[in-house]
Amino acid sequence: MKKKRPNWVPVVTALIRKNGKLLVGLRPMGNSMAGVWEFPGGKVEPGEEPVNALYRELEEELGIKADVGDLKFISSHRYGETNLLLMFFEVFYWKGELKPVHHEELKWVSLAELPLLDLPEANRAVLPRIYKALT
Repeated sequence: MKKKRPNWVPVVTALIRKNGKLLVGLRPMGNSMAGVWEFPGGKVEPGEEPVNALYRELEEELGIKADVGDLKFISSHRYGETNLLLMFFEVFYWKGELKPVHHEELKWVSLAELPLLDLPEANRAVLPRIYKALT
């Protein structure tokens, strides 16, 4: 019997930095993983370039026009039958005021505060890589 190839969902994630802190958003009630802090971003649409997807997601989620920087690293994570391919990009500059369009709340946290937050497994698993990428 031929084994079915896993289905991968490409996801872009923004490591938005200001004054040595990172931006996180609280997932809204009624969504999957509600009440969990996450980095802004989202799914890449079919035919969309990852950088363009992150630009679009940040405009939709935060109301900003971001200057998407370098790809810092890629990781993968599995939630049940869903396989995520996560691409972490650095964002230093943007136009507009950050607004919690998609999230219940936004906050700036230091790298030391990150492990204290309720983060999705996919983000918690790569905390050492986030530290390495940003220091």
